[in-house]
Amino acid sequence: MWTAGAGATAEVQEPGGKLRCSSTRHIPVVGVVTEDEEAQGAFKTMDLNRVSNLLEETDKDDLEEKQLKSVKKLVQCYQNGFPLRDLAQIFKILNLCAEKIENQPHFIESALNILKLCGLPFLKKKVSDEITYAEDTANSIALLGELMKIPNSELRIQICYQQASSSYKIKMAEVGGLAKTMVQSLALLENQLVEKLWVLKSLQHLSTSEVNCTLMMKAQGASGICAHLNDPDPSGQLLFRSSEILWNLLEKSPKEEIIQQLSNLECLLALKEVFKNLFMRGFSHYDRQLRNDILVITTIIAQNPGAPMIECGFTKDLILFATFNEVKSQNPLVKGLKLSNSYEDFELKKLLFNIIVILCKDLPTIQLLIDGKVILALFTYVKKPEKHKIIEWSAAQYEELQLHAIVTLSSVAPLLTEEYMLCQGNAQVLAFLEWCESEDSFFSHGNSFHGTGGRGNKFAQMRYSLRLLRAMVYLEDETINSDLCEKGTIQQLIGVFKNTISKANDKEEAIVLEIQSDILLILSGLCEHHIPRKEIFGTEGVDIILRVMKTDPTKLQTGLGYNVLLFSTLDSIWCCILGCYPSEDYFLEKEGIFLLLDLLALNQKKFCNLILGIMVEFCDNPKTAAHVNAWRGKKDQTAASLLIKLWRKEEKELGVKRDKHGMIIDTKKPLFTSFQEEQKIMPLPANCPTLAVMDVAENIRAKIYAVLGKLDFENLPGLSAEDFVTLCIIHRYLDFKIGEIWNEICEEIKLEKLRPVNTDKKILEVITTASENIGKMVASLQSEMIESQVNQDVQNEQKVYTKIQATHKQRELANKSWENFLARTSNAKTLKKAKRLQEKAIESSRYGEHPPNAIFHRTDIKGLNTTVPSGLVVTVESTPARLLGGPLADTDIALKKLPIRGGALQKVKAVKTVNESKKSVPT
Repeated sequence: MWTAGAGATAEVQEPGGKLRCSSTRHIPVVGVVTEDEEAQGAFKTMDLNRVSNLLEETDKDDLEEKQLKSVKKLVQCYQNGFPLRDLAQIFKILNLCAEKIENQPHFIESALNILKLCGLPFLKKKVSDEITYAEDTANSIALLGELMKIPNSELRIQICYQQASSSYKIKMAEVGGLAKTMVQSLALLENQLVEKLWVLKSLQHLSTSEVNCTLMMKAQGASGICAHLNDPDPSGQLLFRSSEILWNLLEKSPKEEIIQQLSNLECLLALKEVFKNLFMRGFSHYDRQLRNDILVITTIIAQNPGAPMIECGFTKDLILFATFNEVKSQNPLVKGLKLSNSYEDFELKKLLFNIIVILCKDLPTIQLLIDGKVILALFTYVKKPEKHKIIEWSAAQYEELQLHAIVTLSSVAPLLTEEYMLCQGNAQVLAFLEWCESEDSFFSHGNSFHGTGGRGNKFAQMRYSLRLLRAMVYLEDETINSDLCEKGTIQQLIGVFKNTISKANDKEEAIVLEIQSDILLILSGLCEHHIPRKEIFGTEGVDIILRVMKTDPTKLQTGLGYNVLLFSTLDSIWCCILGCYPSEDYFLEKEGIFLLLDLLALNQKKFCNLILGIMVEFCDNPKTAAHVNAWRGKKDQTAASLLIKLWRKEEKELGVKRDKHGMIIDTKKPLFTSFQEEQKIMPLPANCPTLAVMDVAENIRAKIYAVLGKLDFENLPGLSAEDFVTLCIIHRYLDFKIGEIWNEICEEIKLEKLRPVNTDKKILEVITTASENIGKMVASLQSEMIESQVNQDVQNEQKVYTKIQATHKQRELANKSWENFLARTSNAKTLKKAKRLQEKAIESSRYGEHPPNAIFHRTDIKGLNTTVPSGLVVTVESTPARLLGGPLADTDIALKKLPIRGGALQKVKAVKTVNESKKSVPT
């Protein structure tokens, strides 16, 4: 048998279809024969050409006896196995024997004996024999498949019962295409159960190889095997082996091709009957497992929209089996039928929910879902867990089924809105959501895929309930949305959002973020285009939005859903706040515009477009401009500077031509991107947007222009010269874009070989020239700005240099004054000279003529040898002790100010003290 490996346990077919196991000894793949073994007869040879020639002869007497005798000798000669080098001739002899079986039945024994020897390892004398005779070996093994066409049961069974290891022989079987011929032989065995089971057994083991699976696929093996799944077989082997082969084909060959092969009426009818029989009459663990396997295969096929699931009646039966526990049915297929809480039945229930999700994608299935009351059945799980009335599921099983049912509703309910409303779907979901939010004692197991992140809490139930609500809201069915709003959904969701903030911890962060995102998306869907609902959203709603916007920007890189939450938040600003003036004013009052600009300053491209769109709408509010202009970012950056910086970055990414100063290079195409340069202008219908028009929607330049335009291009704070150069382009964005569109019109006229009348031609020329002149004017203005900035830079530089020179001059004067001071205090002649010069200067400054009766007061005191101005009160300070120290450093004269008041005697004493103190200080 091709399936049993060397040293493994082989399955042997006994009469009656039963299996018994026999242990086989360990046999190498290919035997290696040494010279001593050859001398002892382990590697015997004989004239195989003589045997084959003898078998080909037909016109001699007693020829059959001679032929049989020669084959018998061959079998005796190679009783230890066939050498690789003789394999081609031996299989030729086998083929000749097999061809004679129909007319000469005695040859069956000879063929069987040769086949038995094929089960032994092939022998090689040299290591290179495996490579040298690889082609002969592959062709020989492939011949076994061809021999299956001979109508002899014993021969076919013996061919299938060949020992094969997982190495050399399997490899040769792959090269020879044995799997393909074995699949083709199935068509010859429709009414021969025993031979068919042996062939399926061989194919089951051959299908563990990807190469063999591909060969079987090319031979249409999947459809051929599946179509006969329901053939009579008392042993049950046919169904088991066929399902295993189908599994292997789906896993190890191109899945789409296998699905296509199985998507026909014959295959699906066979699968349907098998599944029904196992569902209704299978009670053993094995039967239930096989039933689930068949359902998984069916689920995979159902993913193909072209599969005739409805036509064969399989869809109707599956819907019945999925809902009969929850909705009473009089159908005889499920009368008296019950599911247990065994693992297999539990898995079956989940698989049935899953296949409903797949089947509902085919719109003709909708009527069957209505007839099967699927919505009603699924809603039996959307409630507080309690003891089930039909099946005693365990707590963990019920929780998983509950989550699975809600997930299924999210796919089915949007297709069956009438049934959803008849079941009071909104009320049931909101009540269930209220229970999720409550403090009722409930221990969630969180073991399933859908229960991830919900262990010990109700977050998993809350997440899928919100997904269901989101799916219904986004249908934009006014009946459903109005019903939700009337039931207080907006207020309830805002409350849920606040509670998730207080209850969440680090372990549940991901699921809480998803819940918050869904809540904001639902609120956006409900409030969009409805001012009264936006008013209900009100300040409480604005507060939760502001809270999200204050999230630490570093968390946007954590990958835990903060990006999705922020997108949902921005969407809710657009849908729940804009257009409602009280909410807008409250948002501005709470510095919402500052938060938007902070997000914009993060310079994350995925958010920029949406934020700028919100900014454009917000600028319609007259209070917005003051907030935008008041904002300051890092390094005291203003909003206008930020927007202009984003413009430059966008143009750099788009490949717009600018020089190093940001000036226009091509005045004819000042806004052209590299993409527009690469694309050729083509004539388009009037309803198709051109490249110039599409460019407006595909980047953020238009939004930046709109925001700056609403802020007024004049008197924008905090701009540099480079910003002003760019601002010239932004200011003329609309003019440039109109010019682009007119240029496209002219090009399309040329391409279509149209000749406009003279008037139109002149108008087109005027428009084109005017557009180009605007470009030249802006370029000229930019040049003036740059030149002015250069001059300003030079002036600023000169001012800096002048300041430096003044500083140096002041230092020189201070040094000179200090030197003069030292000279006066250290040299009496210099002091006297300075005194005379001072007196002379004072005298020269006096008024020459004396008015009559005028009284003159002296401004100096005679006898003082000082060059500083003197008066009735003189303050004398010693040289600071920190500079010179000295014997008078600690005296009152050095540390304090000595006031001198009174008559001339006190003044003289003070002068003497000053002179003495100066002389005592070392110079």
